[in-house]
Amino acid sequence: MTSIELPEHPRILVVTLRRLGDVLLTTPLVRTIRRGFPQGRLDILVFRGSERILKGNPDVDNVITIPERPSAGETLALVRQLWRRYDLAVTTQAGDRPTFYAVVAGRRRVGLIPHAGETGAWWKRHAHHIAVAAEPDRHRVTQLLTLASALGLDHAPDIVCPQGSSAAEVAPPGRYAVVHANPFYRYKRWNDLGWRGLARGLAQRGLAVVATEGRDAAERAYVDGLWGPADPPVVRERGRLDWAGLTALLRGAAVYVGPDTSMTHLAAGSGCPTIALYGPTSPRLIGPWPVGGLVAPWDHAGTIQRRGNVWVVQNPLPCLPCEKLGCEGHLDSYSRCLDELSAAAVLTAVDQALGRLAEPASM
Repeated sequence: MTSIELPEHPRILVVTLRRLGDVLLTTPLVRTIRRGFPQGRLDILVFRGSERILKGNPDVDNVITIPERPSAGETLALVRQLWRRYDLAVTTQAGDRPTFYAVVAGRRRVGLIPHAGETGAWWKRHAHHIAVAAEPDRHRVTQLLTLASALGLDHAPDIVCPQGSSAAEVAPPGRYAVVHANPFYRYKRWNDLGWRGLARGLAQRGLAVVATEGRDAAERAYVDGLWGPADPPVVRERGRLDWAGLTALLRGAAVYVGPDTSMTHLAAGSGCPTIALYGPTSPRLIGPWPVGGLVAPWDHAGTIQRRGNVWVVQNPLPCLPCEKLGCEGHLDSYSRCLDELSAAAVLTAVDQALGRLAEPASM
């Protein structure tokens, strides 16, 4: 199966030190490894807080966490915990810290590395028994599955969503849509008029509207100001559901609409018809991953693109995608492409997802 010799019941560690959405995008690789080594033990190392997206994941035996900025003592404690404990360590990042933890933990190591000539490429190539150069212009999941190919494993391309909770306390009794208005960063946020027009359009289509949100006070204040008495009623989830409960909510929804954020990746992986609103960031590398995987890569820019159960909606200005932090170049910047994206354009994609409007043959 692989050029790396492993025992019959190997202990395997996957290192993925990223945020929630990125950890979710690692689950096809984790499932692929689990199926390739069904008698093994599979642990995963993530940043503290990201383990919530792995709740109920049947492919993971144990989750190890570390703070994003650990103290020297915390780092030393983790090194002691990991030291040569695993037969195989797989690192999903080419950075110094993930590579270091893989070297500490694994007797054998497989990982992504920078291209030859880039900083750190030489020592990282020698740190791994199988080193895979990170390919530019490829989707994150596709890139991660090259690690599985290097191990000789057949791909399991679907995202594995968290499970084990119910959405009964939030989900309306009839047909409903789920919207998520607030991304982690301001420069990825759609305009307020768009969200209000979308809610009215969804109500006109006979759908109740459920708005999900985090527990942060600033996020709640923003959502408080979005919809008022003149708008259709919006059911507020108010952070009551964990990620497994949100998965259950999404699986019962007729459609989901959200920006480039973890909730949108979860919606796509759950199988819900997903409308993703993209601005400065290209979907080519980190667009929502549909059920069954990508038959063709996302284009960097377009008006409405469809892949499986996912529609990506953009406002294709000449500068799109700029891959910058909005028009002002910082996390709290505005983004003209999203500020000028109309509710009508988004509702066109919604109608396609609901089967109310035929899609162009090219899609």
